[in-house]
Parts: sequence; structure tokens; C-alpha cells
Amino acid sequence: MRIGILGNGNMAGALGAHWVRAGHRVRVGGRSPELAAELARRIGAESSGHLNEIAGFGDATLLAVPYGSAVEVVRETGGALAGRVLIDCTNPVGPGFVLTTAGGPSGARRIADASGARVVKAFNLCADSVWRHTPVAFADGPLAVPLCGDDEAALETVRTLVRDVGGAPLDAGGLDRAGLLEATTAFLIGLWVGGHDPRTMLPPTHAMA
Repeated sequence: MRIGILGNGNMAGALGAHWVRAGHRVRVGGRSPELAAELARRIGAESSGHLNEIAGFGDATLLAVPYGSAVEVVRETGGALAGRVLIDCTNPVGPGFVLTTAGGPSGARRIADASGARVVKAFNLCADSVWRHTPVAFADGPLAVPLCGDDEAALETVRTLVRDVGGAPLDAGGLDRAGLLEATTAFLIGLWVGGHDPRTMLPPTHAMA
């Protein structure tokens, strides 16, 4: 599979390295050509390039930039993402662990509207340090990765990429539910930073029967 990565930070490196190891053709693009080229070399990607060039390259494209610049970045691709599979791993979380999109459309919806892409919200629930595990699995099994999207073909593409990092895809509904996933992330970050284990507040499945 051809995968374009927009961004040259921690999430881009963590996920991109998995996909290179899985045998995918990966290219990296960013506002800084030097940083994009450095990341491409570090993870063994084919090459780097300008944002619009990378946006038009992939069978899937990962948007791995801070949410505050996400809409601007997809607009800078000049329409190259229209109709393409775009994986949104961003989190619109501000100081105090609150959503910066509160009262309006989700971050994923705003990115979809700005890009015209078939957006799938994924990989946003955990920090890059989690995605650097090889594979992304723990004592009780592979990490479940919630996916929100409206296009079945796009979802299936992203399911494959989840499995390639060692995770287990978890269908979580359409893109209209992405805001719930973003809010969940904001809530969990607050717990993690406070030193709490979120798993302790959830009963096992059999207890809900």
C-alpha cells in the first residue's frame, strides 16, 4: 500500500515506522522539507516531499500534525486529498483537558469538510509512546483501536493499517461519533496526567450481562 504522512513529529514517526516494517511504501511531507527528509531517513521511508505531493501519493494519508494547524494544513494541499482516505489522529484538546471544538462540529468533521477526503478518525486515543511498542499489544492482548468513519472502503483500508501495527480495529460508528471519541481522549488524558488508571473505572464485559 502507498501511504503518505503529513507531518514530521512523534505520531508520524511512531506509526510510519510500523508501516515501513510492514512493507508499505511510505512517503513523508511537512511544512519543513528538512524535518520531513530527516524523518523519512529515520524510519526508512521512500522519500519526502511537499504537502500537496504527499497528499496525492497515498492509497491512505495520515494527518499527523497538531490539531491547531490541521485544517490549515489540509487546505494547503490544494485539493489533493479530495476523495482520498485520510486518517485523522489529531486531538482538539486545549489547556485543562477540554475540547477546543466544544459547541461545534468535531475536529474530524472540520478536517473532512476542509479536505473533501474520506476521513477515518483513528489512532488518537493514545500517545506516540504507546504506538512505538512492537507490536502494539500488552499482557491481555492487542490494543483495540477505535475507528469512526462513513466510508466502508476507507474503514477497511484503515483496519489493515491497524493490524499492521499489531492492534485490533474496533468499529466505533460513523464520523458523527468522532466527537465522542475526541471527548473521550480529552477525559482520559486528564486521568492519565493525574496518575489514574482509567481501566479501574470500567467493569468487565461479563458484569454488564
